Amino acid sequence: MKARHQIGKEIQDLKKQIIEVSDRNARYKGRETFSNAKNATVDPRALAVFEHALKLVGIDEPKAELIKLLTNEDGVASTQQHVKMICIVGSGGMGKTTLANQVYQELKEKFKCKAFISVSQNPDMMNIFRTILSEVSCQAYASTKAGTIRELIGKITNVLAHKRYFVVVDDIWAVDTWDVIKCAFPITCSGSIIITTTRKSDVADLCRSSCSGCIYNMRALDVVHSRQLFQRRLFDSNEDCPPNLQKVLDEILKKCGGIPLVIIAISGLLAITERTEHMWNQVKDSIGRALERNPSVEAMIKILSLSYFDLPPHLKTCLLYLSIFPEDSVIEKRALIWRWVAEGFIQKDGRYTTYELGERCFNELLNRSLIQVAWTNEYGKVESCRVHDIILDFIISKSIEENFVTLIGVPYITSRTQIKVRRLSLQVDEEGNSIRKTGMVLSHVRSLNVFGYSLEIPPLSEFGHLRVLDLELCHQVVNHHITNIGRLFQLRRLNLRWTEVSELPKEIGHLCCLEMLDIRGTQVQELPSTIVNLGRLVCLLHESSVKFPNGIEKMQALEMLGEVNVYRQPFNFP
Repeated sequence: MKARHQIGKEIQDLKKQIIEVSDRNARYKGRETFSNAKNATVDPRALAVFEHALKLVGIDEPKAELIKLLTNEDGVASTQQHVKMICIVGSGGMGKTTLANQVYQELKEKFKCKAFISVSQNPDMMNIFRTILSEVSCQAYASTKAGTIRELIGKITNVLAHKRYFVVVDDIWAVDTWDVIKCAFPITCSGSIIITTTRKSDVADLCRSSCSGCIYNMRALDVVHSRQLFQRRLFDSNEDCPPNLQKVLDEILKKCGGIPLVIIAISGLLAITERTEHMWNQVKDSIGRALERNPSVEAMIKILSLSYFDLPPHLKTCLLYLSIFPEDSVIEKRALIWRWVAEGFIQKDGRYTTYELGERCFNELLNRSLIQVAWTNEYGKVESCRVHDIILDFIISKSIEENFVTLIGVPYITSRTQIKVRRLSLQVDEEGNSIRKTGMVLSHVRSLNVFGYSLEIPPLSEFGHLRVLDLELCHQVVNHHITNIGRLFQLRRLNLRWTEVSELPKEIGHLCCLEMLDIRGTQVQELPSTIVNLGRLVCLLHESSVKFPNGIEKMQALEMLGEVNVYRQPFNFP
């Protein structure tokens, strides 16, 4: 009877888990359906088209640069043999549409044929070509009907043949879309101009190459223009920011990173907040929560959501994983990819290694401007990245919503008690934090990541299903913290870099699933003999002085190995 009762309880638990997974799946499908549906509200990008030039700040310099690239010294469009093309690229909210429209308004009267069209994430190609035909031919939209897209392209080409034209194609999301749209524009019409805007660098490269054009990378607003835009949105023309709010204002502007849409959204949030230092500090510290709850930042959420919901499922997972890192972290590319691999986000392909596939995911997020380059090597190869504070806040809100990551020690983020934690990120200062006080269930934790200084790290015996253990830069971690490491049979990644560990336990040989081990910067001088039993170890990073045991040739899966000092190795070292 006792055994039957236990089995019955486990069945009930399984049913409950199935219901949770089903509900989560329904939420994802619901969001995808909503993202494909037509918006009931006005797209913020459309509003940018009609923004009056007097309200814009920081636009004069980039506008002048683009006009100089597109015209001769006398301000007349160049009469070179082919179309002149510029592709404006940058992340959502940077002002690409606004800049393109300002240039368009400045130059359009010099062209008989002109058009400004927005493509968007899910383009209606028939509608796009009808709009182009309507604008370049100066006829009513209703009279542009045609049987097929090919017929519309033919009509547009006939109208533009041997004429100078100026066309802006705004917000291109896919290379396939541009491959079709470009067919409508004759590239031999001298003196003609095409401007495109996109968030993706691969799309920008394609647009540029199709007309031998150039790419213009959007720059964030400097401090002066950021402050100017902020004050215009929050204060009257004859009013300055009060002296007691200057410091917190500078901190808020730093958090905004010079992104116009973010500045506008945050200033809108402060417009309904009491003008005291305490209240403004609360807004500054709770911007992440504001992203999730406050209607005054709906425009920013819409921009970020467009990028987020455009991601395929595996890239969404890789992006959400970035929420484990503290704000302003510089994230090493190689370490991040190995984390993804250990978590099972990257599925092995016969043609490529898991690392190569992970690198493709990294590059895709970079192309979509969801992560930013932090450092490149002397060959121009990206070595590390960072996540903009506002994008990180957005990712965190999504991760908490899906119970993807649990954060401890992050201000204004409170974790629910008695939940099954999947990924745990400890971000605490020297005062420390006790996980036990939260009442969390740790037995289902897949990933434990500790950042900064933690007075208390739970015993490894409490983590039965751990796949990733990352203790990098935790100087309080010593040998006894990894005593029970051999019990973590599912562990795939172990990072002890820059800890005070001086010896790896022999039980490490029991980790039959371990794929990545990093002991750089530790006191470890010799690897235990059982290390050769790690048949699935792909990456082993260590100091050059580390001594290897006999039998290292058994580790057939190794793809990446640190520098080895042969004078420290056994005589028969391979």
